[in-house]
Amino acid sequence: MANIHDIARLSGYSTATVSRVLNLHPYVSASARAKIQAVIDQLDYVPSTMAQNLSAGKTRTIGVILPHTDHPYFQQLVTGILNAAMAGNYHAVILPSRYDQKLEETYLEALRRHAFDGLIFTSHGLSLTTIAAYQKYGPIVVCENPGRVKLAAAYAERTPAYRKAFRWMQAQGYLKIALLLSRPYAQSATSKLTINSYVDVFGQRPPHSLVVYQMRTFQDGYHAGAELAPQHPDFILGNGDDIAAGVRQYFVDHHLPVPPLMGQENQLSSHLLNMSTIDHHVTAIGAAALKLALRAEVAQTVIQSDLILRD
Repeated sequence: MANIHDIARLSGYSTATVSRVLNLHPYVSASARAKIQAVIDQLDYVPSTMAQNLSAGKTRTIGVILPHTDHPYFQQLVTGILNAAMAGNYHAVILPSRYDQKLEETYLEALRRHAFDGLIFTSHGLSLTTIAAYQKYGPIVVCENPGRVKLAAAYAERTPAYRKAFRWMQAQGYLKIALLLSRPYAQSATSKLTINSYVDVFGQRPPHSLVVYQMRTFQDGYHAGAELAPQHPDFILGNGDDIAAGVRQYFVDHHLPVPPLMGQENQLSSHLLNMSTIDHHVTAIGAAALKLALRAEVAQTVIQSDLILRD
């Protein structure tokens, strides 16, 4: 396989001049450029993108740690990341984690070995302090409020919208409110925000029997409907519009009165069902996370969630 030294030898110019031609450097005479290009065409030489990236000290690749793909939050987040990566001529590589801490550590070690220019943790099993310790090897962005841990972050400010939603439920007279969440309180920042906001409004935690975890898909919502129907909740807050739609479908299929529902993420299903939702602007958060991953400084982008009430 031909290389830059072969081009220099056959053209009679130095490797530095050949390199300038390959990199479209303007300071090369027209005659030199023509002769070198003729040799390049003769040898059918194509520069190695990998070699160019290594020479520049960049992979132009951002690793995106993703626990799973079947929740609308992560689907929209990845869409935002990929769109921003394409616009910036970067590659985004999906790194599945399933919240496996050892697997997440291997991705951090890959950053240390410069396999990526940066990492985005859409969610994580490792502690934030463990993740932050690897920042010396490259930019790391999390998609949540890191609190006192100094980490770059892009996230939604959810609490005001959650409190507003629960105050609205309270004003409507709803008291037996079911919550559908992705992970238990101790493991999920979002579950903590949701339950803490409920406590702020109602003064007590929701009944354990009305909180259902491991909610990610329409089918999960359907199964939650079977679990909740005997308890006759007077309102259900799903952690995704499709999940709330799954609950609704269970009640419809079993000819039961459908309780009032609210979803999240402002998906198509909430528009079609004219269902209230909380929009966390997740696609915009994904785009912001990618941009932060390309920067050397530790900064934060915070986007306000919006409560959308429909009939």
